Amino acid sequence: MSDKTTIESVIQTYADSMNESDVDKVRKAFHPSAKVTGYLPDGLHEMSTEDFASFVAAQRPPKETNDPVTLEIVSLEIAGKTAVAQVRDKYLGMTFLDTLSFLKVEERWTIYNKLFHVES
Repeated sequence: MSDKTTIESVIQTYADSMNESDVDKVRKAFHPSAKVTGYLPDGLHEMSTEDFASFVAAQRPPKETNDPVTLEIVSLEIAGKTAVAQVRDKYLGMTFLDTLSFLKVEERWTIYNKLFHVES
């Protein structure tokens, strides 16, 4: 499988983790040392992988509501064992533009950093 296809699969696992409120999928998509940072309407939020996994797990699974997670890969650039993707996703009634940075460690791609911006 190409690096591009593998990274796209990680992005899908990330979206599935939110859609299913699945802690294990968060842990599969994100590096254990990853950071999730961005602004929500109430201000700056900073989370570890485990903080984000707990947040996702605490939500009612959107796939069970009329508001499932939607996902669009806006861009993806790969440079050696690093990559950056911008993805637009709708989650919990908000549209986010996420900048995801990836590392390939021991032949496995994971999200190492997520910066998020609420578009609407």
